Amino acid sequence: MKITLLAAFILFAATAFGQVSSEPQIFLVPDHPRHAAQHDMASEVSLVGGGAYTYAQGERPLWEFGPAFPPPPPLGDVARAFRKQKMEAKKAEIVFEKQGS
Repeated sequence: MKITLLAAFILFAATAFGQVSSEPQIFLVPDHPRHAAQHDMASEVSLVGGGAYTYAQGERPLWEFGPAFPPPPPLGDVARAFRKQKMEAKKAEIVFEKQGS
C-alpha cells in the first residue's frame, strides 16, 4: 500500500511540475542559409607546418625496432602468484557464523 501511494505521489508531483508554465515552449530548428553547393576547392595547406621535412622510401623490418613492451607472464605464473598472495593475506580473527536476524 505504501509503495502504491508513493508511486502515485511521484506521478502526480511530476504532472503538476510539468504544468507550472502556461506559456508554450516553441522549438525552433536552426536554419542554415548555406546549403551544399558546387564551388571551388580550397587552396592546398601544408600539414607539416611549412618547415623542412624529410622522408624515406622503403620499409624497415619490425624486428629492428625491438619489442614495444615485454611479453606478458604465463597465466599459470599469474595464478600461482595470486594464490600465494591470498594465502599470505591477514585473516580475520573473529568469524561470525550468523549475521543479521
